[in-house]
Amino acid sequence: MVDLEPDEARLLLNIALMAVGQNRFQSAEAILSALERFRPDEASLASARAVLIMSAQDFQGAVDYIDRVGLVKFPDSAMLQAFKGMAYLRMERPQDAKGPLTAAANQTADPAAAQLAKDLLL
Repeated sequence: MVDLEPDEARLLLNIALMAVGQNRFQSAEAILSALERFRPDEASLASARAVLIMSAQDFQGAVDYIDRVGLVKFPDSAMLQAFKGMAYLRMERPQDAKGPLTAAANQTADPAAAQLAKDLLL
């Protein structure tokens, strides 16, 4: 089996996120699916998939993915909690967003996720 170096995986993840930013969702999906086979234990891939789903305007799908897959595999991921809260906000459900955003904002392991959650709580 071919091995994928960490720098190569990071580069491909960045390319997938750029594809999302250009609304090239099928390309991003293909890259993420390939990366998930090589790096199934990377929380950043779950976060990227959540971004992909939200970018396609499927906010309930993002919450479902985060709950059923993302947080099952990575229960301590503050970024997934922040994205879950963001998806709820996009669905105009601020009461549902408060719990995951507060959980993300109150952790210290991922400062970027904590700041995102704090900004969304304002």
